[in-house]
Amino acid sequence: MKKALAVLLSLVFVFVMVAACGGSGEGGSSGGPIRVGIINNPPEESGYRAANVSDMERVFSEANGYEPQFFYSQTNDAQLNAARGFITEGVDYILLSAAATDGWEAVLRDAKEADIGVFLFDRMINVSKDLFKAAVISDMANQGDLAMSWLNGLGRDDLKVVHIQGQMGSDAQQGRTAAFDREVAAGNMTKVLQQTASWDEVEAKNIVQSVINSGEEFNVIYAENDGMAQGAVAALQEAGISHGVNGDVIIIGVDANKFALREVLAGNWNLNVQCSPFQAQVIHEMIQGTRPIPADQIVISEERYFEAGVITQEDIDRYGLGD
Repeated sequence: MKKALAVLLSLVFVFVMVAACGGSGEGGSSGGPIRVGIINNPPEESGYRAANVSDMERVFSEANGYEPQFFYSQTNDAQLNAARGFITEGVDYILLSAAATDGWEAVLRDAKEADIGVFLFDRMINVSKDLFKAAVISDMANQGDLAMSWLNGLGRDDLKVVHIQGQMGSDAQQGRTAAFDREVAAGNMTKVLQQTASWDEVEAKNIVQSVINSGEEFNVIYAENDGMAQGAVAALQEAGISHGVNGDVIIIGVDANKFALREVLAGNWNLNVQCSPFQAQVIHEMIQGTRPIPADQIVISEERYFEAGVITQEDIDRYGLGD
């Protein structure tokens, strides 16, 4: 009798311990759906972000065994507060695309102490690797390098660049800006203007209009996303300034939206650099245990660039985002 009671108590203890542990990848803390809090930038930010949001919502769905909560903001403080809320609620996982790279150490330490697994997606942040399980990201610095290597490859010594930056402090902005800054420092090109439009098409148009109105000469627009490139081109068109292949101004965008790739195919833009928004499936497989987390915890999306005269309709169909 005593032996049977001891076995029964042992089983109860094991059951309680299993129920208390979340983030196992085999179900939520109560054996039900896996509870995930997903913190992202809003879909209105860009065509890239709309595709990224749609992908995350498709994969982390009730049909796939999740109980998802989504929070969208371009403000780092608002995202931090959302993360604190998810920790208080006791979700199993937090998935994070941070608005800014700094400020996350304390919150993610709290998540770790609460036994909540953290996955980064799209962008890196400045925290110790022990505070997240894995990061499924784009190499933003490489995207900038791809754009600048192509521009240098033209062999011109008269490059005068209007550089339109994304949201300051984001991993995307920092990586894409760093490559350009190095080229300017090396004397390979001239910085006419460097200013943020925070991913906004209208603001980018206003920036280029101001440069045109100033009378300052420029022959390159390097925009850190496609929407801002589109706004910049609108300003050129209104001013009657030619652009693209055989035009007066070289146009470089980033993200590989279909509308942008069509402009490259038509020769109206010169270059577009890909930024893949599809990270959800990889994270899902890691949570489910069907894909191992690499030793360095980093999974980098493979990306490329598309240039006028080389791009094909097949490229647009295969790699383009949106409609």
